[in-house]
Amino acid sequence: MFLSAKCGSISLSSFHSHLFRLIYAYVLIHFQLNNSINHYYRYMKHKERRPEEITEAYFKLLDLHLAELVSGKTTQMMELNEIAAKLHISAKHLSYTIQSTMGNHPCHFYDQKILAAAKNLLTITDWSVAEIADRLTYDPSNFAKFFKKYAGETPGQFRKLAQSNHSQKIAKSSP
Repeated sequence: MFLSAKCGSISLSSFHSHLFRLIYAYVLIHFQLNNSINHYYRYMKHKERRPEEITEAYFKLLDLHLAELVSGKTTQMMELNEIAAKLHISAKHLSYTIQSTMGNHPCHFYDQKILAAAKNLLTITDWSVAEIADRLTYDPSNFAKFFKKYAGETPGQFRKLAQSNHSQKIAKSSP
């Protein structure tokens, strides 16, 4: 028997039982605290990577969408709010994230991707400028304005230059 000033005497088995419960409670608290700290660090690490994940997903979605437009699989250009919805974020959050990670608004990159697709179609197909404009969901006159604004030349001028460069490459490679 143990003597205690407050409790009187307690048995050894009762003491061991209380001691076991205290140790068990301490171990539980310790593991819960460790788990909480680990969870917090994982959350912070994920939070730091999230802008890059959103940016990467945005560009993958743009590439996929433009490929579907060019192939004719879809006929509607997605708007920024539709892209954001597919990424499960708000358009405001998408704009802020792309602006902060890439230095420009998402529309800038969207326009650049459209321009790249247009240049590719002008180079590798014999489609008319109007057909390319239609495929990329533009009115032909607006497409020409868009193209000239970003490329510095009309679609027709670009195609001529691309064909001329291609012809020169073929001539240089022939014996």
